[in-house]
Amino acid sequence: MQRITLVPGYEISRVIRGGWQLAGGHGAVDPAAAVDDMVAFADAGITTFDCADIYTGVEELIGQFRLRYRDLRGQEALGRIRVHTKFVPDLTVLPTISKVYVESVIDTSLKRLNLERLDLVQFHWWAYDIGGWLETAGWLKELQQAGKIDKVSGTNFDSDHIAAMIAAGIPLASLQLQYSLLDRRPEKRMVSLAAENSFALFCYGTVAGGFLSDKWLGVAEPAHPLENRSLTKYKLIIDDIGGWDLFQALLATLRRIADRHQTDIATVASAAMLRRPGVAAVIVGARNRDHLASNLAISDITLSAEDLSDIEAVMAEAKELEGDVYTLERDRNGRHGSIMKYNLNKGE
Repeated sequence: MQRITLVPGYEISRVIRGGWQLAGGHGAVDPAAAVDDMVAFADAGITTFDCADIYTGVEELIGQFRLRYRDLRGQEALGRIRVHTKFVPDLTVLPTISKVYVESVIDTSLKRLNLERLDLVQFHWWAYDIGGWLETAGWLKELQQAGKIDKVSGTNFDSDHIAAMIAAGIPLASLQLQYSLLDRRPEKRMVSLAAENSFALFCYGTVAGGFLSDKWLGVAEPAHPLENRSLTKYKLIIDDIGGWDLFQALLATLRRIADRHQTDIATVASAAMLRRPGVAAVIVGARNRDHLASNLAISDITLSAEDLSDIEAVMAEAKELEGDVYTLERDRNGRHGSIMKYNLNKGE
């Protein structure tokens, strides 16, 4: 597994194990089996784990894993484990948010994860039309100075707001954002902003909710409604960049590349993102260890110039998505934003 140093003394695996699929609403989870799976990931070299205060039960599971891993492998091995969580206040909380509230959520995450200091906290704010986001980022910086947070980061902020936080002295270590072969919005401004200000990019959605996989090659276009919100979300992206025919052309190209490397489409789609400027890591969702070998292969594959050129030849026909990072999803009345859930701490 490739590793990367974000700042001196802080190293992560370039494939991050995502925790969303272990959250409530994704089916029953066996806690003991989930912890055993995390041990398997860590032993294999995927030592960085992503979660959030809004992922029901996931911080607790990772907290149990940390204790289990310490008991099994020792304190030194535990020191290689990194846990990236999120601070995502509900939409209804934003108008009245306070530092007391922010600190209470951070304290809860510390307790759940069995940590004295959170490795990295990724801040998300649902609505720019509600003030307080910059002040809230400042409170996270204060909690960093107080020793409760090591790295302050963001998720889903656009370029203007990231630039404003940097100008205000918020020390952003990274930004988690939707970035894939289908969704190139970060390349408009965010990639260069990251390079200029030395923060890393963590990509989610690199397999577009499962659409970028062999399962969908040669399959007729599905009709709405789709079986889950994630597929609905990424199908809208496919529609906007050019439709099902273009998407099938991309899948066929990825299949040819996968054949060259004796792997699968999903692995190639994620591996291609690791080659993008500024991308430190990709986040892979996993309910268990069934696809661990494929997850490891993401950093093992070396895509050639021909591979990357073939991908770009197909995507040259794609239409540009509107807006900056997460702009479409922030329009609560639009096609993309109307399917989002904004009050996840309340279970809504």
